[in-house]
Amino acid sequence: MASIGHVVLGTAVARAHDGTLNWRSAVAFSAFSMLPDLDVIGFRFGIPYGAPFGHRGATHSIAFALAVGVLGFFITRRNWRSTFAVTLVVLSHPLLDMLTDGGLGVALFWPLTPHRYFFPWTPLPVAPIGKGMLSARGLYVVAVESLVFLPLLFLRLDPRRYSWTLRRKSATSEKRVCR
Repeated sequence: MASIGHVVLGTAVARAHDGTLNWRSAVAFSAFSMLPDLDVIGFRFGIPYGAPFGHRGATHSIAFALAVGVLGFFITRRNWRSTFAVTLVVLSHPLLDMLTDGGLGVALFWPLTPHRYFFPWTPLPVAPIGKGMLSARGLYVVAVESLVFLPLLFLRLDPRRYSWTLRRKSATSEKRVCR
């Protein structure tokens, strides 16, 4: 993925966590959402893509998300709500990556198995790594992710403006209809 989806999801979780738009929280949750991709530094050290600590390997696992959650538990002074939110955002990263149509898959169940997985449905194009993002393929990936994820970002940034998507029938409006 080109990271747009990861950042948007981090922002949405921040909004749900805080109940309001808090930019510090949005940046923090978006950073946690991107955390599994730190494994790309392995390329600099000669770690192959398909190795357990290669790209989309160990840092894209449920175990990694839980470990970050445990660390978050102590950093947030045992705040369960924040711990759950951090774990959810980190875990969302490999799940979104499993929706892409390329690469070797995601080592979701590492260290139990090094096998890499995709979902049966892979609607998102895989993003080129590094300078490849500046190519026509990179532009295509950004365009697709924008179409898929930006509506969620707009909704999370100002839900009042887009309240028609969140509107619930109130008891008073039902009474008016029944009369």
